[in-house]
Amino acid sequence: MAAFGLAIVAAAGPAQGQSIPFADTEDATLSEIDVKDGSRDWHPVVTFDIRNGDYARGALDDDDAALDRLPIHFALGGALVVRRGRDGEGDLFVIGQSSNGFHAPRADERIAPRAWYESNNLLGLAWRPVAGLTSAASYTIKTSPNGVASTTHEASVSIFYTADRGLGRWKPRAAITRRTQGEGGLYTIAGISPSFALSGRKDGLSLGVPVLVGIGWNDFYAEGSGTRVYGSGGFTLAHPVKLGGSAATLQADFLALVRDNRLRRLDAPGGTTATVVPHATVSLTMAW
Repeated sequence: MAAFGLAIVAAAGPAQGQSIPFADTEDATLSEIDVKDGSRDWHPVVTFDIRNGDYARGALDDDDAALDRLPIHFALGGALVVRRGRDGEGDLFVIGQSSNGFHAPRADERIAPRAWYESNNLLGLAWRPVAGLTSAASYTIKTSPNGVASTTHEASVSIFYTADRGLGRWKPRAAITRRTQGEGGLYTIAGISPSFALSGRKDGLSLGVPVLVGIGWNDFYAEGSGTRVYGSGGFTLAHPVKLGGSAATLQADFLALVRDNRLRRLDAPGGTTATVVPHATVSLTMAW
């Protein structure tokens, strides 16, 4: 299956050129977010996005890819610097995030608040042993405030590497997740996300090319699903902006999700069973 998504991001460059590690609450993959003031020990992060559907690891997650239902997600989190290296930059962090999804409720979503269908809450410890390399161990509890889905718990280990040359230019990342409550199994994901400046300005528009492959092992997706595979690829457009005294990022993601036959059939009857699914996201991220 393939999905194609659109997202536009704008971000203002950090005053001291520093960043913090950040973990996605859906698949535990790591990234970096520029911060306004690298000398602070606590860095809040606020994100907001709107999508043409909601998919998790290539499978339907409550909203099919269409324009009639546009789920909105709001997240609040950040990173606490626990230790700094000799260069003064943080090398050990406590990271956390609460990501919450809202949409127009279906008829079977009857528990109040009906529109609040998803709340993913992550807490972890991130370590930078050398410049550009980040590893993290995290634990995520995924709940459904309106009762449309069951609660699951996940333990993950993740790694991310970025640099101006060599392998770091490809920005490789990977994560391994084990469900400790809910459907069992193991999930692995790996990919790259190189980015390229589209202007000579430091705070100008940039183009990213994310490519990921995920595998759900031993009935991870659902009972009897076995081992399922999906891939995603596309591009993102990002631009720094000044907003509220933060390092802000306005981003647009265009992605294509490609699923194997058994994984795509899992979406019936609530969603499309197409092999390739277009997916678009427009997001705004603010960090201090």
